[in-house]
Amino acid sequence: MDNLLTTPLTSWHREHGAKMAPFAGFDMPISYRSILDEHRHTRTKASLFDICHMGEFMLTGDRALESLSRLVTQNLATLAPGKCRYGFLLNDNGCVIDDLLVYRLDPGSFMLVVNGARMETDREWIKERLGAGAELEDISQRTAKIDLQGPEAFKAFEQVLGQPVKLKYFTFDAMHFEQEPLLVSRTGYTGELGLELYVHVEKALALWERLLEAEVVEPAGLGARDTLRLEIGLPLYGQDLDEEHTPAEAGYAGMLKSEAEYTGKTRAFDVRESLVPLKLDGRRSARHNDAVLTSEGAAVGRVTSGSFAPSLGYAVALAYVDAQRAGDKEFLIDAGRSQLRAERVGLPFFTEGGARKKIE
Repeated sequence: MDNLLTTPLTSWHREHGAKMAPFAGFDMPISYRSILDEHRHTRTKASLFDICHMGEFMLTGDRALESLSRLVTQNLATLAPGKCRYGFLLNDNGCVIDDLLVYRLDPGSFMLVVNGARMETDREWIKERLGAGAELEDISQRTAKIDLQGPEAFKAFEQVLGQPVKLKYFTFDAMHFEQEPLLVSRTGYTGELGLELYVHVEKALALWERLLEAEVVEPAGLGARDTLRLEIGLPLYGQDLDEEHTPAEAGYAGMLKSEAEYTGKTRAFDVRESLVPLKLDGRRSARHNDAVLTSEGAAVGRVTSGSFAPSLGYAVALAYVDAQRAGDKEFLIDAGRSQLRAERVGLPFFTEGGARKKIE
């Protein structure tokens, strides 16, 4: 515990009774009340999440576009300033080093948002492969990331900060908070309408407390964030994505549209296993690494993420299954003392989120 990293908000979490646990090398809040309560509050009102463990890199230079296009799967040629795009950083085998967001700030500068547990790996991988005319700067230590998520998020932001937000899905805008730059984007990891706020670490606590002044906003931990993302079928690096699987195996072949010759491109479409969404009978959830069996009992895969889905009333899971059996409709999950029946379904599990809601 002593070697865990902290965020600018760690002391606040502890002072307000958060249940803390290690995550991505950081001491992070898992919940304040119950995960179920925080999940439901996010689906109905708005919750505030400390996401300062994520990493942020700036990539600039005359040849930044060219260099970055050779490293990430995003089609940067069609990414306009003011927009962001989700994609992957791949190894030479076409497997996922990390999933990341690329923000295009202007024609020659980009911000990359990476997973906290992969910060050092990503930074070194990119630096070693950058060409002349492009420079990478790690701004993670001075950048705080706070997510405001839920159907009342925009209303709450405007109420306490006095700045209107009209962002379309996967766009961002430059604003200010207490005379400091504030980058506000709309991507979401909960399936709900929401905002991601990037501000200097010295302003993180003030921004956090200001947003909590809105009556509809409550703090939430990573426990609810995990159940929220799983309900809409979004992957978590280290569980559903890793350096052993390609984006195509994770279900993202349709997003690999870049015409650039990025690292791993020739193998990115390889499929040996497929990540399949499963609906379980009842409330009992599968656990990470539980074996997945055919209806006849033959082992064909393993669970990557599993949880009770509070918005649905039953358990759901994601699992890698042998490609030849990924189209099966029925599976069994070996949960130790018993076997759980599972049905392959479509994504998202939860279909009523407002992430893509049009804002008038």
